[in-house]
Amino acid sequence: MPDAGSTAQGTAQGTARAMAEVMAGFARTLRAAGVPADHHREQSFLEALASLDAGSERDVYWAGRLTMCASPDDVPRYDRCFAAYFGGRRPRPGRAGMTVTVIRAIASPYGSGEPETGGETSALPATASEAEVLRHRDVAHLTEAERREVHRLLALLRGERERRSSRRFQPSHRGVLDGRRTVREAVRRGGDPARLRLRAHRDRPRRVVMVVDVSGSMAPYADTLLRFAHALVRTEPRATEAFSAGTRLTRITAELRHRDPDAAMRACSATIPDWSGGTRLGEELKALLRLPDPRGSTVVIASDGWERGSADLLGAQMARLSRVAHRVIWVNPHKGDPAYRPLTAGMRAALPYVTDFVAGHSLAAFEQLAALLGGARADA
Repeated sequence: MPDAGSTAQGTAQGTARAMAEVMAGFARTLRAAGVPADHHREQSFLEALASLDAGSERDVYWAGRLTMCASPDDVPRYDRCFAAYFGGRRPRPGRAGMTVTVIRAIASPYGSGEPETGGETSALPATASEAEVLRHRDVAHLTEAERREVHRLLALLRGERERRSSRRFQPSHRGVLDGRRTVREAVRRGGDPARLRLRAHRDRPRRVVMVVDVSGSMAPYADTLLRFAHALVRTEPRATEAFSAGTRLTRITAELRHRDPDAAMRACSATIPDWSGGTRLGEELKALLRLPDPRGSTVVIASDGWERGSADLLGAQMARLSRVAHRVIWVNPHKGDPAYRPLTAGMRAALPYVTDFVAGHSLAAFEQLAALLGGARADA
């Protein structure tokens, strides 16, 4: 039987590991929102907390703000992430010795969905760990309170883009000779020798075209996928196009440009004529390929692959799409289930032409998808 000292030491080590996991999840949330919370800053954050009270909202806030933020521009994003992740408000510098009571109806590890109440020493780790659990929950199985929490965190997501070289040039310290600027410089100097001026191609965010299946089989996921599309449009409005796919293809980019996610969803609901109907992806991809949008773009298709039309037509259009698009990413919410196998006729026809086949069932899956759009590669 272990003695009391070894038991206490094991409990302390377990608490430290749990706290480190919670703070690592907070760092990931900051990175998704555009705050440069890299590994070194995260380590400094943990070291600062080791000397402070990790159960104090005020200590955690200021330790994170002083170590995670690189510039004043990061502070508003940090405040929003802190409020969303920990459920607290921005503490004022002069408030000391306060007691924080947190009551939040978000995911419970036991699936009860009931709000929990904690004091200063227990509320922070409990609510943060619940938020971390919520990141991996299937959105089809969430309560309304949990779904609102996921949507709030999704609104903080920044859809960074892979960069591509454009045809336009800009002045640069490296590159090819810019003859015109060099000659103009020499003329200004009266013909005296001038420094050679160089130029290089500008880089621009690569366009993303997202097609969201709003058929009946995708009903539990369509709203969350459209909110992810809203986050993409909000981050890069000039480099994002969004469409809904059911029995017809509908462009919804303008509706998703509303700053408020709920207003954008209401606008989409009024615009999309075929909610919860069937899916004819082959015909809709054929319509999409008549447009210039997919050429050179990263195309994201969010669907479970239940095709009511011809699977052969879907395969032929996917083959065409793979030739004109830079990258084709298929997002299937059911891929998050380890037992899932892509056996439907639509998925079998499409998969040979897909660059990345990923899940789309949880907040964590959407964060991974955002990383793919930033230029990362899928692990499998």
